[in-house]
Amino acid sequence: MLFGKTTHLVGLDIGSRTIKAGEITETKKGQSLKTFGMVDVSPGLIEDGNIRNPERVAETIKELFRSSNIKEKNVAISISGLSVIVKKINVQTMAEDRLQETISLEAEQYIPFDISDVNLDFQILGESEVNPNQMSVLLVAAKKETINGYMNLLSLAGLNPCVIDVDAFALQNIYELNYDSVEENVALIDIGASKTSLNILKENNSVFMRDVSLGCGQINQRIVSMINCTPEEAERIKINGDMNKISRESLNNIVSSVISDWCSEIRRAFDFFYSTYPDDHVEKIILSGGGGNIQEFRQLLAAETSAEVETINPFTALQIDTNRFEPSYLERVATQAAICLGLAVRRVDDK
Repeated sequence: MLFGKTTHLVGLDIGSRTIKAGEITETKKGQSLKTFGMVDVSPGLIEDGNIRNPERVAETIKELFRSSNIKEKNVAISISGLSVIVKKINVQTMAEDRLQETISLEAEQYIPFDISDVNLDFQILGESEVNPNQMSVLLVAAKKETINGYMNLLSLAGLNPCVIDVDAFALQNIYELNYDSVEENVALIDIGASKTSLNILKENNSVFMRDVSLGCGQINQRIVSMINCTPEEAERIKINGDMNKISRESLNNIVSSVISDWCSEIRRAFDFFYSTYPDDHVEKIILSGGGGNIQEFRQLLAAETSAEVETINPFTALQIDTNRFEPSYLERVATQAAICLGLAVRRVDDK
């Protein structure tokens, strides 16, 4: 429609080492990939979810939009890490507008921050499993300082934030788009540069989430420590396997040590889940993020958790114009595109 209102959003995944942007539009044939692009971020500009140099990051985002030919200014972003708390709580059954008035009081006992320092949101999940007079609510609290940092960044980039999501929810969005509904328990795990997000789904409902400060950047840090190189050189060595400065055996030992730490942390998270749901087992793990591409990690994680492990392809359910998008490129970036495309399926008027 020529003068129709645009409701789609650009999914903008602002990571500490790469920024991804993409658009998904509705067509007669279904949902279609309109744009997708990604750009590297210089080390130190974004650390632990904090924007250290908003001016330079904003310029990086502008360049990504130009190179990807993205014209839309309405965006959906996501946050994660220690500045975000997601908890499933039970409260007395009440109307949503009534809960809106009292959510701050309900949240105080669950949030380890001063309530005045956070933005709160919630989603009513339905009747509590343990008390028919209560209802289950998914509570989300994010530090205002973090939110304001991202709002300032987007303003500098000339963009309009319409949705601020959580990484784990964005991952769930793209999973639901690409996979049939199943009754088995599934763990969605995103291994990024500096953090790992875990979301366990029970009958397609999120029942356990955890963010930990582990990621592919640990491999870079250990390379830097071993051969005294720059972070940029360490990244090239990790990706390209440059053996002039480090032996293949040393690099393999670093990777093995780091992924062993990842598996131990994920196993601990699973054990905590099993303590709450002792009759359940996670049958399948779906990986995203750069870490999902490490074959040794997938094999070790399968052995540690006794679960089937696979990597996500967020493009499966989308209509793809192969004249615009090289299939081999999309296959190569698939795991890194997951959160971005999970944000891109959001719409302007979403809650």
